[in-house]
Amino acid sequence: MNNTKTAADKDRIPHIIATDRTAPPQWALQEQQLFQTLNQAAKEFVSQYTRPDGTLIWFDHWPGMDGSDDPYEAFMNLALLYMLGGSDELHEVSRRIFDGITWQWTEYGQIHREFDAYYDWMHHGEGYLYLYFLGLAGPATLKDRQRARQFAAMYTGDDPEAPNYDKEQKLIRSPLTGSRGPRFEVNEEDWSTHRGILDDYLAPYEDIPGVDFASGKCAWSNDEVYGHLLRMMNERMNRGDVPLNLNATGLITHAFMQSGDEKLREWAVEYVQAWEDRTERNGGIIPDNVGLTGAIGEYNDGAWWGGYYGWRWPHGWLTIIEPLTNACMNMVLLTGDLKGLNLARSQIDRNWELRMKKDGKWLVPYKHFDSGWADYREAQPKYPVYLWAMSMAEEDLERVERIPKDHDWNEVIIPAISGRDPKTGRETKHYIGNTQPWYQYIRGLNPDYPQRILSANYEMIGNQLAKMRSPEGDPYSWTEHFNEGIYSAIHIWQEMCPIYFEGLVQLTLGGPMHISHGGLQHGRVRYFDAKAKRPGLPPGVSALVEELTPDSATVHLVNTSLFDRQEVIIQAGVFGEHCFTIAEIVGKEGETVGTDELHGKWLTVELQEGAGIKLRLGMDRFVNTPTYGMPWPEKDDRIIQGRYA
Repeated sequence: MNNTKTAADKDRIPHIIATDRTAPPQWALQEQQLFQTLNQAAKEFVSQYTRPDGTLIWFDHWPGMDGSDDPYEAFMNLALLYMLGGSDELHEVSRRIFDGITWQWTEYGQIHREFDAYYDWMHHGEGYLYLYFLGLAGPATLKDRQRARQFAAMYTGDDPEAPNYDKEQKLIRSPLTGSRGPRFEVNEEDWSTHRGILDDYLAPYEDIPGVDFASGKCAWSNDEVYGHLLRMMNERMNRGDVPLNLNATGLITHAFMQSGDEKLREWAVEYVQAWEDRTERNGGIIPDNVGLTGAIGEYNDGAWWGGYYGWRWPHGWLTIIEPLTNACMNMVLLTGDLKGLNLARSQIDRNWELRMKKDGKWLVPYKHFDSGWADYREAQPKYPVYLWAMSMAEEDLERVERIPKDHDWNEVIIPAISGRDPKTGRETKHYIGNTQPWYQYIRGLNPDYPQRILSANYEMIGNQLAKMRSPEGDPYSWTEHFNEGIYSAIHIWQEMCPIYFEGLVQLTLGGPMHISHGGLQHGRVRYFDAKAKRPGLPPGVSALVEELTPDSATVHLVNTSLFDRQEVIIQAGVFGEHCFTIAEIVGKEGETVGTDELHGKWLTVELQEGAGIKLRLGMDRFVNTPTYGMPWPEKDDRIIQGRYA
C-alpha cells in the first residue's frame, strides 16, 4: 500500500495517512526505549524524594537567598518529558510537585507570593524553566494564567509590592529582585550557604582588604573578608541594572503566551532596546552595570565592567552572552523580526575581534579586569549555534564556522552536572553538552548522531539511577553526608535526578536543548496526540527531524507498533510561531512522491500499524503570534480578579 493524503476543508486540520509499513529504524526503537525508561525512572525518582503532597524530603530549615531555584530545576523535566510524549501521570505529578516546592520554600522564607522573594536572574532563570515547561505541558490551568499575570507584573512596574522596574529609565533596579522588590543591600545571612563554595572563586573586586586578587581566590569563609565583601557589594554592586536581568524577558514572554497581552510584548521589546542603547553609548560593548539614574558605571567609578555577574565576576562572558542570547531569541519569537538577534550577534562579533593566538589556538577573553581583557579561552560555538538554529542565516552560520574545529565536534559526551566536561572542556549544566554534535548532524556532517546520542542518554540515565540507589542517594542520610562534604547540599536532587534527555529534545523538536540559565525551549516543530488530545507523541510513535532549511523541516515519523493505529498532529514551531505551506512525501531515494498544499500551523498524520513516513514540510517562519495554545479550543480562559487587584 502507498502513503496517501486526504484533502481537508478550510475549517479542519489537513490530514495525511501513512500506510507503508516499515521495519523501525534503530533510532526509532531507541526513542521508544528511552520514553519507557524515563517514565519508570521518573516514578522512582518522585517516589524516593517527594512526599504525597509534592513537598520534598529535606531539612526543617534552609537559610540564605540561594535555594528555591534548585529544587525546581531538579523536577522541571517531568513537565518537559510529558510535553514530548511521556506518560499521562507526569502531567499531574509535575504540577503537584511545583506547588509542593512553592509551598515548602515559602515556609522556609525564601518564596513570597509564590515567587522567589529576591535573587538574581541567573538563578531565577534556572528555576522558572519549570514554569515555561508547564506552559508547554498544557492545557493552561487557572493557576498557570494567574501566576503568569502576577509574576509578569513584578517586572513591568505594575506591582506596587515589587517595584523592580523603573518605567522612566527603562531599567530593572537591582541584580537582586523578586516578589519583595529590589534588594539594594544584602546581609550576612543572604550569602551564608555560598561562603564555602565561593572560597575558590575569583574575588568580585580587585581592592578587597586582605585578598590577593591575582590568586584567583577569595576567602568568603573568613569573617573579616566577608564583612568587607558585603560592604563593598552593597556600595558598588547591588543597585542598578545588569545584563543578567535580560533573562526576565523569558518570564514576560511566557506571560504573553499565556495571555496575549500586547503590553507584555511591548515591555520586552522596550527593555531589550534599552540595552541596545546602553551598548551603543558604551562604544559597542555591553556594560555590566548601570546605575539607577541610567548612568553606566554609576556606583563603580565610571567603569563599565565590575557589575554583579558581569565582565569580571564570577563567570564573565558566560553570564553576559547567555541572557543576551535568551533575550534576543525571545525578541524574534515576539516580533517575527530576525534583527532581534542583532544585540547578541554584535557581542559575539566583538568578543571574536578581541581574540588572540596562543600555542597555535585562537582564544577569546572571558573577563575584563581593571588592567583590561583577561581570562582568554577557546571560543564556544554553542551560542552562535543557537542563533543559527533560529535564523538559518548565512551570517550566523559563518559565526559558527569561523571557530576552529580543533577537537572532534561530532563527539557525543555524557556531561558532568555542571562546570566543564573534563574530556572536552565544554561548559555543561543540566546535562546539556551536545549542542555541537547536534549542529553537525543537522547540517549532514554527523549521520549516526541520533543513535549515538540516544545511547548516551540511556547510559546516563543508568548512571543516575545507580547513584540514586546508592547509600548516598538516601534522602534520610543526607545530613550526615553533607557534613562529610560529599554533596553540595541544595544541588543534591539535580545530582541524583535521572530525568535527562537532551537527545530526545534535539531529535524530535529539531533544535538545540534550551539554554539552562533561563532559555525557552525553542524548536522547529512539536507534536500532539490527536486521539488523547494531549501534548506529545502518541505511544509507540517516534520522530526525527532530519534536516532544516530556512523554509522547511524534514520530519521522519515511525509507528513502532504493529497493533495500534495512531494520529499525531505536527505543529509548526514549538510555540506555533510558524505556518506550514506544503507537505511533500519523501520516498526511499529522497524523491517526492506526493504533495499537499497547506496553510496553517497544524498537520495531522495518521500512522497505520507499523507505518512510517518522511515529510518535507515547507513553512513560513515567525508569521504567527506565539502561544501555548493547543489544537483544541480551551474551555475556560478566565482569571481571578481579586478585590484588591
